[in-house]
Amino acid sequence: MKAAIIAIAGLLLFFCALCAGCTSPTQAEIKPVETPVAEVTTVVATTAAPTAVTTTYDPVVSIPSDIYVDLQLTKDRPTSKIHLLYNGGTGEIYVQSVRMKVTRSDGTVTDDLMDGGNQPKRGDELIVQGTKTGDRCEVWVTTAGKVYKIMDQNLYAIQ
Repeated sequence: MKAAIIAIAGLLLFFCALCAGCTSPTQAEIKPVETPVAEVTTVVATTAAPTAVTTTYDPVVSIPSDIYVDLQLTKDRPTSKIHLLYNGGTGEIYVQSVRMKVTRSDGTVTDDLMDGGNQPKRGDELIVQGTKTGDRCEVWVTTAGKVYKIMDQNLYAIQ
């Protein structure tokens, strides 16, 4: 009789372990989550002139604090000139170039590198002639081998 009770208890434990899932394989397959890739959208704007302006809307990103540089973007009211002033910063030794692209309201585009593409120094300035109405200004900094779009602003010279 004791053997029958032990056999029944053993079978009961076996079925409980089977129902609990303790006999499933131990190799779990973990699949990484796929990261979506951002798409760059190109917009073609037609101006009054027969030329077309192609503009890309890249997102503005922050430069990491250890390679941060200070740039000031202003527009002079009486002359409508756009000034980009380089003030250096904690990461100025890593800066390779500063690029400014101005899309004027009349459709002309100016794309300049600060200090001719050389490493900028404190006090370097880019000056571009703007219009009395709104101009779009985009600024990129190449630092430590990476390009960061740090500014994208519409500037107005209201009199």
